[in-house]
Amino acid sequence: MIVAWLIVCLAGVYPAVARASEPEPITQIHFLIPGSAGGGWDLTARAVGQVLRDTELLPAARFENLAGGGGGRAIAHLIEVARDNMLMVNSTPIVVRSLQQIFPQSFRDLTPVASVIGDYSAMVVRTESPYTNLAQLGAAQRAEPRAVAIAGGSVRGSTDHIVAAMMFKGLGASASSVKYIPYDTGGKAMVGLLSGEVAALSSGYGEVIDLVEQGYVRILCIAAPGRLPAAPQTPTCTEAGSAGTVFVNWRGFFAAPDVPQERVVAWQALLTRMQQTEQWAATKARYGWVDLLRTGDGFIALLEEQEAALRGLMIELGMLRSP
Repeated sequence: MIVAWLIVCLAGVYPAVARASEPEPITQIHFLIPGSAGGGWDLTARAVGQVLRDTELLPAARFENLAGGGGGRAIAHLIEVARDNMLMVNSTPIVVRSLQQIFPQSFRDLTPVASVIGDYSAMVVRTESPYTNLAQLGAAQRAEPRAVAIAGGSVRGSTDHIVAAMMFKGLGASASSVKYIPYDTGGKAMVGLLSGEVAALSSGYGEVIDLVEQGYVRILCIAAPGRLPAAPQTPTCTEAGSAGTVFVNWRGFFAAPDVPQERVVAWQALLTRMQQTEQWAATKARYGWVDLLRTGDGFIALLEEQEAALRGLMIELGMLRSP
């Protein structure tokens, strides 16, 4: 089916990082984050920066949150400023939003450096919610679609919206019937959930695990092909009744166009070394992330394959017009 590509073959061969004789040492990275604090981009960039510093692979890291335009403001800033020490974190939304023409650029206008992790999507409710499983939420939505609002940490047509539509379609509802409420970031969407503004939240597993552990929310299902080792008691969405709903959101880094190739090689080598550390293994386990290290042509191929598959999926869900 059209979403089969979303089941990432994690056992595949990782493309080797190109080798330069002696790449210039990386002494600082300026991480550009296209959203506010609390979202998946923010979490990923800060986790990577923290591990790089803790392992002494990187002497210094800076973080800049620049929200706006569905990520377009940060992309424009990266292109205009074009600093050789700046890396912008991004994920599947850069593909989705360029297809929707929310901003004029695509990944082809940047320098893809590397994807780092995958974060499976999840459907989340408050602990006091009357919905104790996905089937109950789906039944309520089919009975009265406009009364069951689903939050997401980004605009309509975003990955959070797409995943929610996929889940309810798998439960027998019309994908277009989902009442999706967009918030500017995952953190704000979580506030909307906890305040009772919405019935459920479509988000990444890594973005909600802290509040799950604190007892504020519970996960109805995770859109993974099998149960995650970090959450063995939580059913997959297929197990919960939404057949075939699998979605993993890659997260990775981009640089400005025309950045020196030697710098790109050095960044790729640095991120590859980070993946081999115990500190990174512990970070992945904490957030339920899976390895998805792709560099160079491998990362570009991932982006191109995802763009083709998402275009078809979004047409099917009524989010794009057929060409």
